[in-house]
Amino acid sequence: MAATTHTVTNQAPPLVGYDVFTSDRALTEAVERHLDPGLLPAAQEELTELGLGAGSAQVQEWGRQANENPPRLRTHDRYGNRIDEVEFHPAWHRLLGKGVGAGLTNAWGRPGGHVRRAAGFLVWTQAEAGHGCPLSMTHAAVPALRTDPELAAEWEPRLTSRVYEEGLRPAADKAGVLFGMSMTEKQGGSDVRANTTQARPLDGDGDGGYLLTGHKWFCSAPMSDAFLVLAQAPDGLTCFLVPRVLPDGSRNVFAIQRLKEKLGNRSNASSEVEFDGTWARRVGDEGRGVRTIIEMVAATRLDCVLGSAGLMRQAVAQAVHHAAYRSAFGGLLIDKPLMRNVLADLALESEAATTLGLRLAAANDADTDAERAFLRLAVPAAKYWVTKRCTPVAVEALECLGGNGYVEESGMPRLLRESPLNSIWEGSGNVQALDVLRALQREPEALNAFLQEVGKARGADYRLDNAIKGLLTELADLDGIEARARRLVERMALVLQGSLLVRFAPPEVADLFCASRLGGDWGTAFGTLPHSLDLAKVVQRARAVV
Repeated sequence: MAATTHTVTNQAPPLVGYDVFTSDRALTEAVERHLDPGLLPAAQEELTELGLGAGSAQVQEWGRQANENPPRLRTHDRYGNRIDEVEFHPAWHRLLGKGVGAGLTNAWGRPGGHVRRAAGFLVWTQAEAGHGCPLSMTHAAVPALRTDPELAAEWEPRLTSRVYEEGLRPAADKAGVLFGMSMTEKQGGSDVRANTTQARPLDGDGDGGYLLTGHKWFCSAPMSDAFLVLAQAPDGLTCFLVPRVLPDGSRNVFAIQRLKEKLGNRSNASSEVEFDGTWARRVGDEGRGVRTIIEMVAATRLDCVLGSAGLMRQAVAQAVHHAAYRSAFGGLLIDKPLMRNVLADLALESEAATTLGLRLAAANDADTDAERAFLRLAVPAAKYWVTKRCTPVAVEALECLGGNGYVEESGMPRLLRESPLNSIWEGSGNVQALDVLRALQREPEALNAFLQEVGKARGADYRLDNAIKGLLTELADLDGIEARARRLVERMALVLQGSLLVRFAPPEVADLFCASRLGGDWGTAFGTLPHSLDLAKVVQRARAVV
């Protein structure tokens, strides 16, 4: 082809070779706000190293390779022996190894651990989201195991290790392990009390052993070393630890029936598994399975918020980057008033999600009665709303790149396919909304803690004050409360985000958020912000500088 017909002009360079952490002002400010000054320098150094990795060409290539070469199931070896192994592309193992090495499976027991890990998870998930699943479940398994001190003493050092060792071997022979979770069944889904998998106690087993029989409809990351599983014991639904390899080196019965073919999250394996005399150890008391595993679910729900916030941040960073280089109709897109409105609107959504996610992580670090009560409402409300906002952000950000954004090479389609997942994982939107209602009805201290939090910004913005007043009116009316649950939870999340931004964000960000999300000066699509406010500063704040 002649050079004169194939001269490439007016194309944005790839967003690569940048620091994902330090270029995210909302995130860096949140880390500074929530960490003790004595912890800050080391955390910033650690997060900057992770951010440079996430923004590097090498790691971005790993993300592409892991998604274009999805996992493959090998049920048998060449001799006909059942092995039930899942093969991953080397890029998956590299990503997972970097995540484990960065401490993303451990926030427990170190000062500021949850804030540092949350920021790292939000940064690293922007490189590739699928491998965040085993990182999240491994981290979240710790509080469930702590219900049994003996189990925790055995497994926690392996779970919190910064060493990643692939391959199935006895856990005692590995410096670090990964955990998965397998709760749902085809007949019940989120209604885990409808589970039919049976757990039969073994007489004379001094290790609290049981044999499980049943079929699990979703089992994420089936290559993990062990799983937390719910099954029906004689006294009711109970939590169990199921190792893939038994201490003597033999394989536990863990028949992977098939891998799910999913819309997105293609680098990660999700499977159906069959238990048939599978050895398991009880975690917590019989009949207390949901209570035992609830703290794990709370931790993974927070990771759904952080994962969606990370995905939104990456989508916005790509959109702003493109607009900063692409010219149309006589000027750069970023300087066009209508495009600036779209970008500022997307940036608001991203910053609100990041600010809320880090506030929840800080509450976990504080671990006081008041903060635990606050989390009881704030986590399901945030999980509901932030994950719901992820897909429209991804769609609009993709459109900012025009036809280029619709092409796989841009990376935007992968973000779009990934965007609905966190809304489904760990309980769909309706499950979150009903969980908020349950907390409101049974735990009045949770509402009190929530209102105290949003009340810290009272008087600073009249639109926020009016929104709080409207929320209180909604809460006082119990008529048809279940049918109104989504509306109520949406308002709770928006009021909480507004309160945080009024207190901590720059004035132009808080003003635009309160005007649009709380004051009603907004359309039904992105790019409908009031034009009279300072949109340019909001867009510039969201730009990732290479």
